[in-house]
Amino acid sequence: MKILAFAGSNSSESINKKLVTSVSKYYKESDDTVEILDLNDYEVPIFSIDREKSNGIPVLIEEFVNKIDQADFILISFAENNGNFNAAYKNINDWISRVPNRKIFNGKPLFIMATSPGKRGGQSVLDIATARLPFDGAEILETFSLPEFYQNFEQGKGVVSITHRAQLEAKVRKTKRMLKAKLEQM
Repeated sequence: MKILAFAGSNSSESINKKLVTSVSKYYKESDDTVEILDLNDYEVPIFSIDREKSNGIPVLIEEFVNKIDQADFILISFAENNGNFNAAYKNINDWISRVPNRKIFNGKPLFIMATSPGKRGGQSVLDIATARLPFDGAEILETFSLPEFYQNFEQGKGVVSITHRAQLEAKVRKTKRMLKAKLEQM
């Protein structure tokens, strides 16, 4: 299985990238590959219809689309900026939405998550993503919010809060069962 993982953040110190990288390790089994993307590698001009008309869709967006299309499963951890998506993620989404004859995620199964230093753990952006992404062609298998990142996560150990780790591991097991059932139907 090809697994694609990324944080909806362009911070070089992204706590959401740390979370999604840690969670991706739960899915790495003998035949699986995990590719972790950095949105900074896909930085393109701010979307505008005028730019699209004059220059077309940027090559980096086409590369990002290819990564989505090659994946069997996608993990995303969303950064919350002012209660919404990070601008870098939103810009990439805006560009992908202009690719003819496709939804952004083209029916791919996703496990979406968010974290923040605060008590709500990025819940606002996770709620927005949960409502929005099905319209973008995502099949959301599960969601996870990790509050108070710096108290509940340690580099090298992952989620250290017993309660949150148990919740996460239950969601991982559930998504693995769902993915296995999907593969058996193919």
